[in-house]
Amino acid sequence: MTALILNLSPTIELTDDQFFQLCQNNRDLRLERTAEGELIIMPPTGWESGNRNSKLTARVEYWADADSTGLAFDSSTGFKLPNGANRSPDASWVSRKRLAALNPDPAKFLPMAPDFAVELRSASDSLKTVQQKMQEYIDNGVRLGWLIDPQNQRVEIYRPGKDVEVLQSPTSLSGEDVLPGFVLDLAQILN
Repeated sequence: MTALILNLSPTIELTDDQFFQLCQNNRDLRLERTAEGELIIMPPTGWESGNRNSKLTARVEYWADADSTGLAFDSSTGFKLPNGANRSPDASWVSRKRLAALNPDPAKFLPMAPDFAVELRSASDSLKTVQQKMQEYIDNGVRLGWLIDPQNQRVEIYRPGKDVEVLQSPTSLSGEDVLPGFVLDLAQILN
């Protein structure tokens, strides 16, 4: 099952508050919104992708708790990107300094791009679509992004101002200077 895209423009132009309320009123749906205002209804993943994502999110959370310089988020967290899109990475992290400087409403979507974002490609995801999403993250301020692609046994690493680095069958990934000391063991995520 692939994502369903609804083009509401120019008939309906949802404000940020209206989109937020739409998400709250339809909690069983995973909704995102493109910068052009299209609504994306994401289908639930299969159990294998769900298990991989659970492990991924847990590892980022364990590191964030130990490091304490920022907060980790799961795929249910909405981010309002500077380009106007509302996105929900599979796992993400934001520094406490950036959060404190912004002082966002904790009941709303975070009005910023995360520092770090991960997308875990599920069997129903188009590789091109996920690659475009990763580039959108980088274009909007994400400092490090990983596209983990179990189907092709590879990882694409996204960094601002640099070409995408493609790793074939890596065993681990480094959080580099964005998540210092974080190393993700890929044994249970890629295989």
